[in-house]
Amino acid sequence: MNKLELVSALKNEANISKSDAAKVIQIFFDSMADAMAKGERVEIRGLCSFYVKNYKSYTGRNPKTGEKVVIKPKKLPFFKCGKELKERVDY
Repeated sequence: MNKLELVSALKNEANISKSDAAKVIQIFFDSMADAMAKGERVEIRGLCSFYVKNYKSYTGRNPKTGEKVVIKPKKLPFFKCGKELKERVDY
């Protein structure tokens, strides 16, 4: 399912216009992204949680030249599946 299909499903389920459904979906995703950008955890009970993982700086290696390279610290988003979703998928 992609974003357009999600908008369509919301439109049909809630009996609202396509533009209103698109606004709702956009607000939802923007709110999640903003919270994660602040370092907050986003949890949707029964479905999943999203969180930001911090990585320290480390020394890596350029595979082409073999030269050592310093990798800067970084933050990456992670997804963790909820128990109910696992059970629903694995029925």
